[in-house]
Amino acid sequence: MAQQYDFRQDQHLVLNGSARARIILPPWTPQGRRHVEALYIVKMGDAMDLGLKGKAAVVTASSRGIGRAAAEAFAVEGARISMCARTAADVTQAAETIRARTGAQVLALRADLTQAGDIQELVRRTVEAYGTVDILVNNAGGPPAGTFDDMTDAEWQAAFELTLLSTVRLVRAVIPHMRRAGGGAIINLQSTSVKVPLDNLILSNSIRTGVIGLAKSLSIELAKDNIRVNNVLPGAIMTDRQRQMLALQSKKSGQTVEEVRRLRESKIPLGRFGEPEDLADMIVFLASDRAKYITGVTVQVDGGLARSLM
Repeated sequence: MAQQYDFRQDQHLVLNGSARARIILPPWTPQGRRHVEALYIVKMGDAMDLGLKGKAAVVTASSRGIGRAAAEAFAVEGARISMCARTAADVTQAAETIRARTGAQVLALRADLTQAGDIQELVRRTVEAYGTVDILVNNAGGPPAGTFDDMTDAEWQAAFELTLLSTVRLVRAVIPHMRRAGGGAIINLQSTSVKVPLDNLILSNSIRTGVIGLAKSLSIELAKDNIRVNNVLPGAIMTDRQRQMLALQSKKSGQTVEEVRRLRESKIPLGRFGEPEDLADMIVFLASDRAKYITGVTVQVDGGLARSLM
């Protein structure tokens, strides 16, 4: 059985056609030939050629969590990546880690998705580096929690700019490049709250549904340009935000964080929180030619948590 191996320490590596599975060969013998008696596979996820090698992918809010996992998943498939986050140091460090692990081309840029100028610069720099944009993954932090009575006009406006207007601006910026390239893929990360509204999340419940409506309309309008538009809905995914929510619930309830976690997991049919990589696999698939006949769909990745029929 193959054992895990730190391939960064080995100089005798070849790829077996995909960066997701690296084959390590024994060192050269004194006679100048290798005795290939055993192959050690470094598992970086199940190998599957998705035809993404050389594609240019923009993944926003990608210094950590789901965005980072998606960026790395594209990188191991051989895509060229543009990552961004509001904090330059965070996205630079994440990009360096992904480069070291995958050998991919990774561009790290600071961008605030509520600022139109930052979005234009993100796309401009990506095209300058890679010549085009083939894939756009729209990801942004969620609006703050609260009920209707809690929210001011300023908070509604901020949530609109972060969640919906940033998507509009990013799509507007990449469409000309995708058209010139003969097509592309746009994936929007939203939330299962668009199917089953969540308590104490009035902003998310209200504004994220606008992104779903936008995506469905775009999937029809852009089909003639071979640009596909889909949505992915994370459920209970173990990100830093999720850990913060568990800690807050623990403090309020008097239970330990582990007790709160087990209670939450008991309500998930698959019995566990998801990992960012679970989302990344779906995102990469939808961006690939394996999903070339899929557009206008909204897919939840939540372990069966959302009980809606549609």
